[in-house]
Amino acid sequence: MGIVRPRELGEALAALAEQPDAHVLAGGTDLMVEVNHGHRRPESVVAIRRIDDLQGYRIDAGMLELGATVTYATMMSALGGTAPGLAMAARTVGSPQIRNAGTIGGNLGTASPAGDTLPWLAALDAEVVLASVDGERALPLADFVVGPKRTARRGHELIRAVRVRVPAGPQHAAKVGPRNAMVISVAGAAVVVDTDDRRVRVGLGSVGPVPIRPTAAEDLVSEAMDWDALTCPDDAIDAFATACADAAAPITDHRSTAEYRRHAVRVLTGRSLRRCLT
Repeated sequence: MGIVRPRELGEALAALAEQPDAHVLAGGTDLMVEVNHGHRRPESVVAIRRIDDLQGYRIDAGMLELGATVTYATMMSALGGTAPGLAMAARTVGSPQIRNAGTIGGNLGTASPAGDTLPWLAALDAEVVLASVDGERALPLADFVVGPKRTARRGHELIRAVRVRVPAGPQHAAKVGPRNAMVISVAGAAVVVDTDDRRVRVGLGSVGPVPIRPTAAEDLVSEAMDWDALTCPDDAIDAFATACADAAAPITDHRSTAEYRRHAVRVLTGRSLRRCLT
């Protein structure tokens, strides 16, 4: 196995231009599981953890940009005030060791339906910034994640960052599994009460092949909200939660049934919105 360990972004992009089939390695929390189980044998690896340009984050004019190698631990410790929903999602990922190694770029690149940060990113219409020797392009998350563990990233491209507008208003993220952390999500949800646009935004995970935006449910509850008092009638919240469950497209597998996943979405979205409004 050939390994390239660049220190500069340009070196990494040049390596991917020469070896577009190389596996990009940051925290390795997904790759090493597959390697250890014999499911993947990469011939070449580009390890990007030492590239400073991918490690930071910045907030400018209401926009948050996260470098691809920002870890879950950093999201928890540094972004709880700016992006509380993202910090909540990061807190449920794995063990402390995993949270210190795993990255947001890895969560995006793996594109698992159960990716814990993806519902929050979907709710806020995040865009993924892809870099190559030819320049950069930005894709909406909905165009970037094209299927289970499939993305629109080209072999010579690298996820450089993810950008998202961070609105005013409360946020909540939650998931269901056999326990709160160190578990793959059976169903997940992020709810953002966007007081700037006066819209309730929702992202669902683990209940479809890609993250789901239940826009009909968002429309329903956004119209029912009293945006000045930041309240909503209980029956409207219940209808919203049911509409979110109806928008889900779950499957039955070894971790859960489709019926239970729909039930979990109904509970998670209703509970999360109520917590935002408490």
